[in-house]
Amino acid sequence: MNLPWHLYLMALIYTIAGFNHFRSPRLYKKIIPPYFPNPKLLNILSGVAEIILGISLCIPMLSTYAAWGIIALLIAVFPTHIYMYQDEKARMGLPKWALLLRMPMQLLLIYWAYLYT
Repeated sequence: MNLPWHLYLMALIYTIAGFNHFRSPRLYKKIIPPYFPNPKLLNILSGVAEIILGISLCIPMLSTYAAWGIIALLIAVFPTHIYMYQDEKARMGLPKWALLLRMPMQLLLIYWAYLYT
């Protein structure tokens, strides 16, 4: 079975994003809301999850499960978007309108993943 090129694109995006958690951990730990325990561990877990899910998208036998996993991950990390919008230190210099735009963007990413379930 041939997988569509846009599935490979999604896989690449999540895999690169996952590796970026290890390349720039301070960036990710900064946006984890303080009410979540152990930001270092959460950064590692979310990075590993993105790598595994990204790679799994390319394996036909696993791609449906990976797409559901990405949906779950996108829902799980949604509080970071709210936190970034509300907390100036977590904003990374981004304008509030861009941070506000990221929230509905998550819905589009969820929909994109849902196309492969």
